[in-house]
Amino acid sequence: MKLAVVGGGSTYTPELIDGFARLRDVLPIDELVLIDPAADRLELVGGLARRIFTKQGHPGTVTTTADLDAGVDGADAVLLQLRVGGQAARDRDETWPLECGCVGQETTGAGGLAKALRTVPVVLDIAERVRRSNPDAWIIDFTNPVGIVTRALLTAGHKAVGLCNVAIGFQRKFAKLLEVSPAEIHLDHVGLNHLTWELGVRLGGPDGTDVLPKLLSEHGDAVADDLHMPRTLVDRLGVVPSYYLRYYYAHDEVVRAQRQKPTRAAEVAALEKQLLEMYADPALDTKPELLSRRGGAYYSEAAVDLAASLMREGGSTHQAVNTLNNGTLPFLPDDAVIETQARIDRDGAHPLPVPALDPQFTGLIAHVTAYEDLALGAALHGGRDRVFKALLAHPLIGQIEYAEQLTDQLLAHNKEHLAWA
Repeated sequence: MKLAVVGGGSTYTPELIDGFARLRDVLPIDELVLIDPAADRLELVGGLARRIFTKQGHPGTVTTTADLDAGVDGADAVLLQLRVGGQAARDRDETWPLECGCVGQETTGAGGLAKALRTVPVVLDIAERVRRSNPDAWIIDFTNPVGIVTRALLTAGHKAVGLCNVAIGFQRKFAKLLEVSPAEIHLDHVGLNHLTWELGVRLGGPDGTDVLPKLLSEHGDAVADDLHMPRTLVDRLGVVPSYYLRYYYAHDEVVRAQRQKPTRAAEVAALEKQLLEMYADPALDTKPELLSRRGGAYYSEAAVDLAASLMREGGSTHQAVNTLNNGTLPFLPDDAVIETQARIDRDGAHPLPVPALDPQFTGLIAHVTAYEDLALGAALHGGRDRVFKALLAHPLIGQIEYAEQLTDQLLAHNKEHLAWA
């Protein structure tokens, strides 16, 4: 089996490598190719990746290349984890929206739209080159904003599934609180990427006993603290919202906090500098503890499970992924991309049934889906008016004055990445 990772020079890649090495019986990789145009970073990461494989006795080979076409040639699956513009673009995404009093974040709001506009054309080009090399290859997208990027891929007819680590993170945390194995926890996870709620926490599978009331009763303070939300809100909702819902439920509070401290991009850039210095040490053959502060916890395990299920002969597994709605949420179009539990097999992702949702959830999901539709149109076709309409439609913006200012800022800060601007 050949796997290719586009964006393989990321400082986060050793987390992925560690998962591939530990879980080699689940996903037996013969060849792993790390692809990245940043040659200096790529060689440091590739060297550590080889040492991790050797340390853990993995028989597969790790190669590195800046040549995308050579790297994806013959790949059975391609993982996308790229960041167009790097941390510098992310820092801008997290800064200029604050000037209008809007949240500065790289996956939602104006910053999220900027990232989508930069990313979608690049990802579609990569996917087309993968299809020319191997039309049967699966594309696993971890590149944010995952929902919009995955929708772009599926709309273009690619074999793609989007992946986020929010659900597996909750699974691991809830299992620890309940003192059970993570494998025993099945989440009723539903919504859009970075806009999800855990409606149930079931022991033993989709039909298992729902222990969410027990979890909130006995561990509500710990759950709320982890979300940075009031315990009273979690109790009133009766479900566990993704921590990304804080941008909606406490928008102004978040903006005030963001104005008082460095951006997350600045923090990550500092971490990356330290990590690359560590990766250069030829004696290092394990992922460093510092990597846990980089973000993306459990991504490697989620990626291994998904890739293995997509390429496994016979059988299937359940996993929270981003895929086409196809009637799962009846208030959304079939071609919307939702994030929900699905049965995964060689034919792709098949969403599990979802109970009727409360209007407080359906309203926000429908609103953000409409924004994502407009965002994808702007990413595919360009144009200031399309950008403005997407920003105006976003529930975190929604005012003419803000949408006009943010459109000007977005275009000014992203001219080098937008061919049409």
